Amino acid sequence: MIKMVCFGVRDTEVEYFNKLNEEYGYNLKLVTSGLTHDNVDEAIGAEAIMVRGNCKADRRNLELLKENGLKYVLTRTVGFDHVDLEAVKDLELKCARVPGYSPNAISELAVTLSMMLLRHTAYTVNRTSNKNFTIDSFMFSKEIRNCTVGVLGTGRIGLTTAKLFKGLGAKVLGYDIFQSDEAKEVVEFKSLDEVISESDVISIHMPYFKDSNYHIINDEFISKMKDGAILVNTARGELQDLEAIIRAIKSGKLAGFGTDVLEGESQVFFKDLNGQKLENEVFEELVNLYPRVLITPHMGSYTDEALINMIGISYENLKEFINCGQCKNNIV
Repeated sequence: MIKMVCFGVRDTEVEYFNKLNEEYGYNLKLVTSGLTHDNVDEAIGAEAIMVRGNCKADRRNLELLKENGLKYVLTRTVGFDHVDLEAVKDLELKCARVPGYSPNAISELAVTLSMMLLRHTAYTVNRTSNKNFTIDSFMFSKEIRNCTVGVLGTGRIGLTTAKLFKGLGAKVLGYDIFQSDEAKEVVEFKSLDEVISESDVISIHMPYFKDSNYHIINDEFISKMKDGAILVNTARGELQDLEAIIRAIKSGKLAGFGTDVLEGESQVFFKDLNGQKLENEVFEELVNLYPRVLITPHMGSYTDEALINMIGISYENLKEFINCGQCKNNIV
């Protein structure tokens, strides 16, 4: 029975790991914290590890585990920048990822953040929680059916988001280099500048490519947006220049900003820093702009369906490696 150590397993996820494993029979060890240099010993002697985005699957850890029997590195994520692929190759390890999971998980969060900002619900509920039940001018809003929503990136997640917004009655514009026939039935494709300038709400669903769209959401991008528009990013933190966004919120150019991702988010995400001043001054400033800025800690995929997909596909990846020596979701 192959031994696999799974890192970054939350209490709510344990039942799913064990239930889905009934089909595979792996010898599981579930570790609450993500893989670090301090807890790598948890996987000594394991033939396989399963990691997530906040784990350090770097050369130092992989070399140590390889010396002690590691053969397979599985990441239950779509992205894999937390895995040192050069080390994986040098150490002749097998490595696979999850190519996708429930698009609704991310899409629902994108729509939720957008609607919270549009209808000022975070602001209002905060007031009523303090027993202030008056209505003020800040609570006034447009209805989403009277808004134009721009979706940047119309892959599985972006298209699902577009469908949800369209179901709410919004006019939905789309931008993507590849315009699928399915997406054409839901969105009206326009140029990037047209989508930016015509949208009341912009939802970002682009993949991140270091050499082409790093900080694509910058001062120039925001200057082309409607005054008082809302920006939501549930894709990648590297796509946005937070300082430019902060300037836009403070000036009133942007009415609201919602994000599930931050560049360098490991500094703060998955940590309880209540009552502390954040070392990253940009993060500190961003947090202090609540309720016009809403931040969720990379929880987009934290749903039942997405979790089943991520664990199940990872288990199947390992089975393919064992039985076939290769895997369709192989990274290197």
